[in-house]
Amino acid sequence: MLWETISVVRDLPRLHEIATIMIRYGWGDMVRVLGIGTVLERAGRMLHWQTTSEIDQLDPAVRVRRAMEELGPTFVKLGQLFATRVDIFPPVWIAEFEKLQSHVPPVDFMVLAPYLQAALGRSVNEAFKDFDPVPFAAASVAQVHRARLADGTPVILKIRRPDIEKKIEADLRIMQHLARLAEHEIPDVHRYQPVMMLAQFRRSLRRELDLLMEAHNIDRFRTNFVGDASVHIPRVYWEHTSEILNVQEELLGIPGTHLKDAVAAGLDLQVLAARGADAVLKMILVHGYFHADPHPGNVIYLPGNTVGIIDFGMVGRLTEYRRNQIVDLLDALARKDEEGMLTVLLDWTGNDEVDETRLAYDVSELVFSYDNLQLKDVKLGALLTDITAIIRDNALVLPADLALLFKALITLEGLGQQLDPTFHMVDHLTPFVRSVIAQRYQPAALIKRGRKSLKEALEVVGGLPRDLARLMREARRGRLRIDLDLKRLDQFGQQLDRASSRITMGILTASLVIGSSIVMTVEGWRFLGILGFLLAFLNSLWVIFSIWRSGRH
Repeated sequence: MLWETISVVRDLPRLHEIATIMIRYGWGDMVRVLGIGTVLERAGRMLHWQTTSEIDQLDPAVRVRRAMEELGPTFVKLGQLFATRVDIFPPVWIAEFEKLQSHVPPVDFMVLAPYLQAALGRSVNEAFKDFDPVPFAAASVAQVHRARLADGTPVILKIRRPDIEKKIEADLRIMQHLARLAEHEIPDVHRYQPVMMLAQFRRSLRRELDLLMEAHNIDRFRTNFVGDASVHIPRVYWEHTSEILNVQEELLGIPGTHLKDAVAAGLDLQVLAARGADAVLKMILVHGYFHADPHPGNVIYLPGNTVGIIDFGMVGRLTEYRRNQIVDLLDALARKDEEGMLTVLLDWTGNDEVDETRLAYDVSELVFSYDNLQLKDVKLGALLTDITAIIRDNALVLPADLALLFKALITLEGLGQQLDPTFHMVDHLTPFVRSVIAQRYQPAALIKRGRKSLKEALEVVGGLPRDLARLMREARRGRLRIDLDLKRLDQFGQQLDRASSRITMGILTASLVIGSSIVMTVEGWRFLGILGFLLAFLNSLWVIFSIWRSGRH
């Protein structure tokens, strides 16, 4: 087993803890399949293979969520990533993953103080006024303290937990081995490519650990919304910001979870819903760089019905090509264009094998279900849920950027409906879609696409002599190889072989009948004639049976 290659002894205690929790929550069979139990037993760490009656009665999704909470920050973050994979997990699982929160006690400031001083190059009291040593928020990766700059500006200090990297790296090493084993040992898991998914998770988690990266994200969003008074992105104070410390403007307003306070303050919830939706849709369809988790906890309502957005640790990026695909999908739905929708979905699934007939039928059913609805009446969250259900049912997997986008849009629509029960995301999405489609046919856009197509064509033509020369060189050396992957070629060959066998037997039978008839006229050789007739009769039965059997398959 691959686990025998793990030589880092320090990971064994953590491995034992993971296995114990998995078994307690009813995943002992998976522990056996992955070989974890064997490794631990060889290391002298025996496991107890029982679950409690209380846990046995829980739904599988609840058991997984509770196990992840016990396993700690890295697994909680993994569960939060799973909450974005609406293409893989059904709604009941997504709902459980969304409940995952990092319930961790804050680090005592006396422990944090040396790290903070090293990051600032001086003591915290020298750098800030009114620093509050009691954190007002604590999560698995960092905790947040309030303070003021020398000029009295209120700021927050997001400080990374000491030694958190070592703990996460140990968990990631174990996860890496688990993913490899799961991909090889569990056939149903293979198509989801857990090794690749874990690699994406590793990159995402490392970006989240780097608070300097989050600061750059904030600055980019702030630049994108310069001049837009309806949206406020906090300012980063770069003179104090580093990889382990992010100092930014504190938004003094009403948290997005306190709607009654917003109403009491005279804010218009309908305006806030519209402005929040427009802001995120502008991020997605115009900037191609969006806040991937726009839930109420990451929104602050400010005076003048201004929407403040915070916590840019999880962001998504869409290329222009992806943005156009989203627009094409919505436009195809509005025009009841099944072929257009099918084309986009097939592009999304990449090289995955797909039953196009079944997928086309599912798309047709989806279009039919929206046949009597105007685009303005479509609930985007329900539509995306239907599309991801089709993707799940056809055993397909969305690219990571689109999975993040779908989750962001569904969350955003939920936020809008909390503020305004009459809120319809499509009302805000339609103008963006029309604008993008209109821009495609502007002279500048047509010229740009024409230049790109011409450049690609010239590159193909220009590379043709080189490719032909390489082809001829390989042919002269006898190393030219052509790989053909023709579906049903083997089956066709077998059918051809069976047909030729029947023809041969038919000719042989006819020859035996004619030959036996001649032999029967010769005195003394009639026995051979009878034997020939008998063989011809048996051959005829074989041919008839063979034809009958092939007709049943």
